[in-house]
Amino acid sequence: MASITREIQIESSAERAWEVLGDFGTGPSRMAPGFVVDTRVETDCRVVTFADGTFVRERRVSVDHDSRRIVYTVIGGSVEPSHDNAAMQVIADGARRCRLVWTRDVLPDELAGPMAAVMTQAMTMIKRTLDDLGRQR
Repeated sequence: MASITREIQIESSAERAWEVLGDFGTGPSRMAPGFVVDTRVETDCRVVTFADGTFVRERRVSVDHDSRRIVYTVIGGSVEPSHDNAAMQVIADGARRCRLVWTRDVLPDELAGPMAAVMTQAMTMIKRTLDDLGRQR
């Protein structure tokens, strides 16, 4: 199983960043507008639609507000790996700065390259959005 990790520093408090990331229902659309064009909730799942037309159905595994960590798994959509589990965690790094760590475990291993590229692209959008949010306060 391939494991991919991306980490960025965000110029926003951990609490403010978590307000966006910890919201399972709207987080993807709020953190990466333009990259993600729609997020809709269906019971314990969400359907996330991307600008290129691909979509995924993700099941919430856990949302831990104390550790600011969200875990989800892809269970369907237009791209369907045999296994795709992800965790995103916001870690405080001072009063007005934090880090975002995003880890995905995927099968088959051949998906690691394309998924890593998409994660890198998404993290650029997420950083810009959350940095802007940090400047608003």
